[in-house]
Amino acid sequence: MTATATPPPDAPAGQEPLPASVTAVVGLLVLFEVTSGFLQVGLAPLLPDLADHLGIGSAALNWVVSVQLLAAAVCVPLFGRLGDLHGHRRMLRIALAVIAAGTLVVALAPDYGTLLVGRVLQGPVAALLPLEIALVRDRLPVADARRAIARLVGALTLGAMAGGVVMGLVDSASGDLRLTLLVPAALAVICVPVSFVAVPESRNRAGGRVDRAGVVLLGGAMVALLGGVSGAESGSWGSVRVLGPVVLGLVLLAVWVRVELRSAEPLVDVRALAARTTAPFYCAAFLFGVFYFGSQAPNSTFYAADPEATGYGFGLSALSISLVLLPGAVGSVVGSLGTAAVARRIGYRPTLMTAFGLVAVTFLQFAFLHEEIWQMAAGSAFTGLGIGLALGAMPTVIVEASDPTGTGIAAALYNNVKTLGGAVAGGVFATLLGAFLSPATGEPGEGGYTALWLTASAAAVVALVATAFSRRREG
Repeated sequence: MTATATPPPDAPAGQEPLPASVTAVVGLLVLFEVTSGFLQVGLAPLLPDLADHLGIGSAALNWVVSVQLLAAAVCVPLFGRLGDLHGHRRMLRIALAVIAAGTLVVALAPDYGTLLVGRVLQGPVAALLPLEIALVRDRLPVADARRAIARLVGALTLGAMAGGVVMGLVDSASGDLRLTLLVPAALAVICVPVSFVAVPESRNRAGGRVDRAGVVLLGGAMVALLGGVSGAESGSWGSVRVLGPVVLGLVLLAVWVRVELRSAEPLVDVRALAARTTAPFYCAAFLFGVFYFGSQAPNSTFYAADPEATGYGFGLSALSISLVLLPGAVGSVVGSLGTAAVARRIGYRPTLMTAFGLVAVTFLQFAFLHEEIWQMAAGSAFTGLGIGLALGAMPTVIVEASDPTGTGIAAALYNNVKTLGGAVAGGVFATLLGAFLSPATGEPGEGGYTALWLTASAAAVVALVATAFSRRREG
């Protein structure tokens, strides 16, 4: 795509003009999104090997995904607000530097605790796309910005599809887990100096300040809640170890809501979350995060499980896992690209309901038909198709149900709520697997995975119901 723009004749003196050509700029942003997708999905087929390398169980492995989502849930609104105040290019560079550091820590981590620190540092990866969208909308005319955003979203999906396959191939060729993990680290490190080459800064600045109290309270509430859930891996929900952090988290969350409602410049617009026309869709977005993010680690460990030792699984290598997961990635791409065509025929809300219904059925299939690889691969393809349709339809549905003056806030809230759902799912699913541990192997029994897939299916059903009973916005 070649897009040109000229500065408006009344541009303020001293303001940086629009670039004569934005092709190079969009190309660089595409590189960042390919890297983002690579980082977010590329680790999935390696999770079983990572667990063996660090000597951790399948239940604890869920936290490798969950802590990154927890950090992302705080980073998305924080980096977005800082970008509005101080420049989106500046925050994009900072985000890339933090991500690169985190990816290096993950690759070189000698123990589980260090690995989790690295995953927390990777949290800003979810903030890259919102920062890039804000930058593109600021620097380009509307038509060019829309095409650029579509290309960025496509790059994210492409990177996600390539990440698992490439990481599996590298692991198979090298046989060295640490060397394999250095591949995304090198890619992330390269993005840092590239961000200083030709990316222009956004021209407009917002006034105000960062809601520091909101950041601290939201982060504290999530850490406490997830910490409490993690203590229930053995099923001891009534213990002080579980109830104490959970109660603390709920109290902090209540205080956070009160602070946000009273703040003139809140970190998260709580009123928009609670609006009658949008609340059902945000509920659906939260549940979408539960089954989308929460199932990644368990599915990989199921594929890798030795059937002779556990009674389930296929004993697959990282490369084989990435190939089994590939139909799901392809289905997701097809679904996201086909959303507009489907929605033109039946509407966006019915499309979203269809997507959730498809996901619910396929997770139900996983629960009862998982003895053969082809069953899992076929189910994964249809799950991916449903997820792709949901990814394509949900932002449009939420934005159209929101006040026209707050579409940017609505899109940001959707992304944040979805990420929060994934963070919570990591703890809940770790608890489910931990409750079914086998005394003989120390690994979750087959019933743990069945319970997990049934829970994911139920989440999709509730999301479908919430979407079906949502109220249309008047006017």
